[in-house]
Amino acid sequence: MKKLSFFLVFLTLILIVAACSQQDSENEGGEGGSETEATVGNGEDDGVYMVGIDTTYPPFEFQKDGEYQGIDVELIQAIAEDQGFKIELQPMDFVGIIPALEEGELDMAIAGMSITDERKEILDFSDPYFDAGLALVTTKDDSEIGSLEDMDGKVIAVKSGTTGSKFVGENQEQYGYRIAYFEDSPSMFLEVANGHAQALVEDYPVIAYAITARDLELKAVGERLTDEKYGIAVLKGQQDELLGQINEGLRNLQENGTYDEIVKKYIEN
Repeated sequence: MKKLSFFLVFLTLILIVAACSQQDSENEGGEGGSETEATVGNGEDDGVYMVGIDTTYPPFEFQKDGEYQGIDVELIQAIAEDQGFKIELQPMDFVGIIPALEEGELDMAIAGMSITDERKEILDFSDPYFDAGLALVTTKDDSEIGSLEDMDGKVIAVKSGTTGSKFVGENQEQYGYRIAYFEDSPSMFLEVANGHAQALVEDYPVIAYAITARDLELKAVGERLTDEKYGIAVLKGQQDELLGQINEGLRNLQENGTYDEIVKKYIEN
């Protein structure tokens, strides 16, 4: 009887040890799965959100003395501080920003990006943070061009991948101009200043700042061609919580006066 009791106790101990070992194995497997899942999404994983910017776009984004500056740069930094998250700026050509968002290389983008129905198909936008619009620009001494009606047979310079590019493409047949595409704004300005193109199309606040800051021999003519609003972009349906923080931070900055201070630093009203 004692032998049987000892055997039962021994068997029970074996079963307990085996059960504990299996439980430990399952826990290790679960933790491993959580780690793998946590690597999805830059900001959620390490607390740092990757932000796409285009540093050839003053006064919104540019580089000076090795530092990124501009309305967009200071605005997203202030939003991040207000909402308690960290960001890392990722400069790139404007045309590469949306593909980078789609590939998961960026969490958000702030790049003077106009809110359009076409972009809304793949992006979610914050509340608008700036009212912009396209302007037609010529050299200061040009007295022939006052609107698109005067561009028949002439060349318009425009930056690739922008709403300006889309606008001139859609209206080319109606007004009869030719189009020269560029990857950055400075090259586009130079093309008109040198007389290789007779006009350019650019966002009004950008060209207004450039003419003043760089003393360009250019001028905006006629009425604004469009009425556009800028927004901060994230990939559609993927960053709802982050977008909520962005909007909350933006509202806070507008209410406490920080937004106006940032804008006035670069654009005189």
